Amino acid sequence: MAVAFSSSHHYLSFAPRISSYSNPNKTLEIKSLSITQQSHLLNKSCLGFPIARRSFISSVRIEESEPQVSDGKYISNLKTLLDAYKEALLDGDEKSVLEIEATIYAMENEKNELALKVSTLASDISSGKEKSIRLQADFENFRKRTEKDRLKVSSNAKEEVIESLLPVVDNFEIAKRQIKPETEKEKKIDTSYQGIYKQCVETLRSLQVAVVETVGKPFDPAFHEAIAREECQEFKEGIIIEEVRRGFLLGNRLLRSAKVKVSAGPAAEKGPANNEPVEQPATVLD
Repeated sequence: MAVAFSSSHHYLSFAPRISSYSNPNKTLEIKSLSITQQSHLLNKSCLGFPIARRSFISSVRIEESEPQVSDGKYISNLKTLLDAYKEALLDGDEKSVLEIEATIYAMENEKNELALKVSTLASDISSGKEKSIRLQADFENFRKRTEKDRLKVSSNAKEEVIESLLPVVDNFEIAKRQIKPETEKEKKIDTSYQGIYKQCVETLRSLQVAVVETVGKPFDPAFHEAIAREECQEFKEGIIIEEVRRGFLLGNRLLRSAKVKVSAGPAAEKGPANNEPVEQPATVLD
């Protein structure tokens, strides 16, 4: 649809273009609405009076969205607006022309404002999602760190309590080795003490406390502390022959190393006597 007016000195063209659309459920898309005028003053003989007009170029684009009214109503309103604009130009109705132009400008401004709001909301949504992801990751890291710290504190507290009980166990074992009850009264007392000792051992066992293996095992500096090195016919060199103080493990962690004596191997056979001094093996390890 195009309208053109011409005179000997002036030319006015009006050519609205409406884009085609394929989706009947989407709103009408207006790509451009252009009015071009090559003269700033219409001939009085054409419209009946001089009209000072400025160049008017407006672009209106409404993105696809779910319409609240039918497409037919949008098309009808657009045609009505264009017909009114054409009639106003033909009749020289400056007031109506200005009102229609103002309406189109208002539509364009509203479109720009809505586009800005959409862009701002989209940016806010994207920023909100990123913040949510970061907060979730930070909370997960905080939860893991808190759980790790809790387990560490619990383990350290349990370790301290168990270490404080180990000397009590040592004293019971020393008493068991040294005290030999003879009378009936002494035997009853010894039985009572042994019952307490067994209760302590069961409590430690329930806390996952285990004894470090010693006699008959190879010496391991990670678990054993050698206090002496002696000749032994029964065990070869490097094997533990005696436990002086018991060692304990808490799970896989060493609570206390075991103090032991280590075999230096069988004694060397005595050869023929000579005057050369024979070096004696050390009996104590630092």
